[in-house]
Amino acid sequence: MEKGRALARTASAFAPASVGNVGVGFDLLGHALEGIGDRVMATRIAEPIVRVRGITGVVTDLPFDAENNTAARAVAAWRAALDLDFGVELEIDKGIPLGSGLGGSAASATAALTAANALLAEPLTPAQLYPYALEGERAASGSLHGDNVGPQLLGGLVLATPDRLVPIPVPPGLIAVLVHPHFVLETRKAREALRGVFALSEFVAQSEGLALVLAGCYTSSFELIRRGLRDVLVEPRRSSLIPGFAAVKQAALDAGALGASISGAGPSVFAWFEQRDAATAAGEAMSAAFAEAGLASDILISAVANSGASVISRSE
Repeated sequence: MEKGRALARTASAFAPASVGNVGVGFDLLGHALEGIGDRVMATRIAEPIVRVRGITGVVTDLPFDAENNTAARAVAAWRAALDLDFGVELEIDKGIPLGSGLGGSAASATAALTAANALLAEPLTPAQLYPYALEGERAASGSLHGDNVGPQLLGGLVLATPDRLVPIPVPPGLIAVLVHPHFVLETRKAREALRGVFALSEFVAQSEGLALVLAGCYTSSFELIRRGLRDVLVEPRRSSLIPGFAAVKQAALDAGALGASISGAGPSVFAWFEQRDAATAAGEAMSAAFAEAGLASDILISAVANSGASVISRSE
């Protein structure tokens, strides 16, 4: 590919947290969240490499090398694909705790790509950044899955296949509540729980749920979403890794949730609602259930149709 021309010297970007899987769409479906996220500053350097200058925020004990740091790995893949004649130095400010089920490793990659891309005179589109974000995600989870980086790039609810991103419309007013317990569950450990044989009937039931949720989103039918939003494939194998999960989920359902499940690999739990007031009340009940299990927690209320990554600043 022809070398891209740099226009800016520095750029900063923000990428939001996200709900991965959304219960029915393991490794395929995710949506962005309001509020917390990661910020990354990218600086153009003469040396043709990608390096991490510093890491601040709620997590600082992260790899600095480009192979194992999600942000650096994503930008390195982007830089190599574009055959750029300059390098990039990254400063990462973590707003998302790792092992939280909020897409923290993905957000670093997405924010870094968005910032580095803003250095170009002709930046790629968010969708064109997708393969490089996937490569960054591989550094954290060991696999290529776009259910976090996809919605972080585009915003809203996104179906993320290995080679494309499909924005999914959502009914007006669809609200998510997410409760994050102060407990770390590593993505790789959560994936280990999925080893073993799955029954064909489980795949059929899960496919039905995904189809109903997508149909409900396209037709603005809360009833179809309610019928489909349940995870019969992954949740049963991971729920025991999250203290108090059953009670937390039940608290959401008792408050009128369309459905509730594990956010990403966990331990955060999300639920969808038709009304913000109901979501707010559910968040308090879910947090109380985590407290009964001995865990403090944070509550986040967010529209499902939230914005994706954005450039904060840019200087020449």
